[in-house]
Amino acid sequence: MELKGQIVDIENKRIFPGIVTVKDGRIISIIEKRHWEKQYIMPGFIDAHIHIESSMLVPSEFARLAALHGTVATISDPHEIANVLGIKGVHYMVENGKDVPFKFHFGAPSCVPATSFETAGAVIDSDGIKELLSSKDIYYLAEMMNYPGVIHDDPEVLKKIKWAKHYKKPVDGHAPAVTGDALKKYVAAGITTDHECFTSREAQEKLALGMKILIREGSAAKNFEALVFLLSKHYPNMMFCSDDKHPDDLAVGHINDLCARAVAKGIDVFKVLQAACVNPVIHYGLKVGQLKANDPADFIVVEDLVDFNVLQTYINGQLVAENGQSFIDRVVFKKPNNFKAKPKTPADFEISGTGGNIRVIEALEGQLITKELHLKPLVKDGKIVPDTQNDILKLVVVNRYDKAAKPAVAFIRNFGLKKGAIASSVAHDCHNIVAVGVSDEEICSAVNLIIEHQGGVCAVDKKVQKILPLPIAGIISDLDGWETGKKYQEVDALAKSFGCRLHAPFMTLSFMALLVIPDLKLSDQGLFSGNAFRFVDLEVGD
Repeated sequence: MELKGQIVDIENKRIFPGIVTVKDGRIISIIEKRHWEKQYIMPGFIDAHIHIESSMLVPSEFARLAALHGTVATISDPHEIANVLGIKGVHYMVENGKDVPFKFHFGAPSCVPATSFETAGAVIDSDGIKELLSSKDIYYLAEMMNYPGVIHDDPEVLKKIKWAKHYKKPVDGHAPAVTGDALKKYVAAGITTDHECFTSREAQEKLALGMKILIREGSAAKNFEALVFLLSKHYPNMMFCSDDKHPDDLAVGHINDLCARAVAKGIDVFKVLQAACVNPVIHYGLKVGQLKANDPADFIVVEDLVDFNVLQTYINGQLVAENGQSFIDRVVFKKPNNFKAKPKTPADFEISGTGGNIRVIEALEGQLITKELHLKPLVKDGKIVPDTQNDILKLVVVNRYDKAAKPAVAFIRNFGLKKGAIASSVAHDCHNIVAVGVSDEEICSAVNLIIEHQGGVCAVDKKVQKILPLPIAGIISDLDGWETGKKYQEVDALAKSFGCRLHAPFMTLSFMALLVIPDLKLSDQGLFSGNAFRFVDLEVGD
């Protein structure tokens, strides 16, 4: 196969007319030769940190959508499914990814569960990490979210990092707002990346210590605007990632969109493409082609270097997508799960109160972090109830692995619901059931709908209910990517019709149980302060 176009040579920062010749999946030559073709040929995009499960798709379905946008490879942390199914879940993702022509690079989930203050479906200890890292299918130790464990020399945490060093595989980081001496110790332990920077200043401190910084733009968590201008100086040590991206967003765009936005802000196109296409290959030692002779024929054809409209995507010389059509076939896959919760009653979600101030979680648009508010609750008949007038709604987490466990209850602001409830069994990282609503009856209905389907995302009120079932581990759909995205949009629209003003209500909801992101969160075991790293009472007290 011969392909003519304007060759984008990122390494030498030049563009020239040429012909790419491919044979048996590899580039055998790139010849500079004048012609009239205006299309650009360049290396494919790489998402440097993503949880495939958050797209609610199996890897093979994710690939069908991602390839449309010029993505040829991912660095994928399977800790979502690992928290449900353990090592078997990791192998499930790896094997499904092998069924399609796409370059997945899975890591060994370092924190299953993320903390000891929540209930997961499985545990992966240092022996499990050793088993995973010994495999050629596992490329790195995935994000070390237990940064307190690193900083305070937790023996089990340090063993996991030791095994990564033993197998000469990188260690990914996760250190939101960690700075100063604590950060120095975290980096000195051998952790090489971070995708959790909230500010440019935080990112610069980490860059100065030798970390690679990822610009993250997911469906809920976004730090592009805060970090993008660092590319001008620090582009050799930066990458792009999604982290978590829902199926409807993935259908629209991927890393190509971040490149277009960066170029629109005046960042040099070669610096942008260094971060998007080259740096992940260097850092993780990937076998992903860089548009050079003898490389695997992994490249894309784009209309221009402004909007990055992808015309064709090639992986190992195979045309996998063209002009919005995916040529990756659907594959047959199994549907493993781990769901033991039994139906609840409205009384299960009642909580008593004296009327004194309570701790309220403040959800923030576009952020995983939350704030702790102290507010006066609405009390009726000795029970604290949702207060829609002041946007203080009830938040619950239901343990899905223990049918006898009592729900945990707290309160939250900024969801804005005026009626109904929304619920999800996508609740990072343990994936218990999380729900928010305006009444115990509607919260109960939403939770029971999730239990009935053994996983899903749903929105219900007294008249209507919609659900996107997620039968694979309670977090992944068995539908194709487009149908999953369509059904998700329907549930999302219903949630917003209830008054929710968040851009991605279900993605935001899914992080309200993630204890390793400060400050105030709710696990199945209770209300938790990320700053103090301990459980706290609902009522503030004196």
